[in-house]
This record gives sequence, C-alpha cells and structure tokens, in this order.
Amino acid sequence: MMKETIDLLGKILTNILTALYEPFGFSLVLSFFAMFFYLYAYEPIHVGKGWKSAIVTWHQKFKESVFFRKLFFLFFVTSLILFRTLLNRSIWMNPLSDVFGNWWIWKYAEDGSRQLTTECIENVIMMVPFSAAVLWSFGKKIGNGWKKILWQSGKITFIFSISIEILQLLLRLGTFQLSDIFYNTVGGMIGGLIYCAVMKARKRL
Repeated sequence: MMKETIDLLGKILTNILTALYEPFGFSLVLSFFAMFFYLYAYEPIHVGKGWKSAIVTWHQKFKESVFFRKLFFLFFVTSLILFRTLLNRSIWMNPLSDVFGNWWIWKYAEDGSRQLTTECIENVIMMVPFSAAVLWSFGKKIGNGWKKILWQSGKITFIFSISIEILQLLLRLGTFQLSDIFYNTVGGMIGGLIYCAVMKARKRL
C-alpha cells in the first residue's frame, strides 16, 4: 500500500512538472503577445506609435496595473492548459473511442492487467489554478459569498472544459471524455474554494 501511494505521488509530481516545463516558454511568449492585443483594445493611443513605444507602454502597464498582471497570469495559465489539451496532441482516428473515460486511478487493459493512471487527479489539479486565476481577475463582478463563488467557479470551468472536449472531438485532437469534464469541473470548484479561503484570510489580516 505504501509503495503504491509513493508511486502514485511520484507519477503525479512528474506529470505536473512535465506539463509545466514543456510549454513554459511558449506560454510566456503567447501571454506577452496576448496582452499586446489587450493594450491595442484599451490603450490604442499609447501603443500605436511603433514597437518601441508599445514595449514601453506594456512594461509601464505591467508595473502599474494590478488588473493587467492578473490578466497576464490568467492568459499564462490558460495557455498552459490549451497546450496540454489541444496544441500538443496527436491526431486520433476515433475521438469517440472512450467517451466515458477513466474514473479512478486504476486502468484495466484488455488482458485484464491493472495499470496505475493519474489522469483523473491531474484533471482536477489542472483546473484549480485556472478557476482561481479567473476569480482573482474578475472577483468583483462575481461576488463574495462562498456559495456564489463555488457555483460560478464550477460553471466557468464546466463551460471551459466542455469547450475543450468539443474542440478535441471536432479537430480529432485526443478523445472526448465525460470523466475529463467531471474532474475538470471538480478542480474548478476546488480552485474557487481556495480563492474564497485566501480572500477571507486576507480580510482578517
């Protein structure tokens, strides 16, 4: 039992670190350029004077605006998830081959052998920072009550997750799985609860 637990934790840690390491540079660059689009939408006078002026404006905005930094972090987390779920996936001939997916840490092969899988746990963990980042960026519009935060975080993550699964289905990048949607939504709700706990702790301090 102890060995199985250690193997499980080691596999989860390895997969999480790999998922962060592989797209880290790509996500930073993508988030950097995504915030340029934000500046062109909201700061066109300052940005539209050449690339040097645009970079200076970007840097100043990043230093001065908390909301700008929140959006940058949200774009970064979102791009990490998209890289893992869509951008770095191989073409699947039959994306409906495993609709129900895997609901626990054990997966059974055709010969009956049992294999350890951390996919369900990783799907939960993956959405925790996403929902927390969304709430951190737009918390004032969502509200303060924990029930409202829990509902909104679950709803936002569910919509985001089902959008990814539908894109996987249409683009044949991976398989459409109901278990992924469920565990992603659970992870989003956990992220909402963590956000709520952190905000309450900040108020008390």
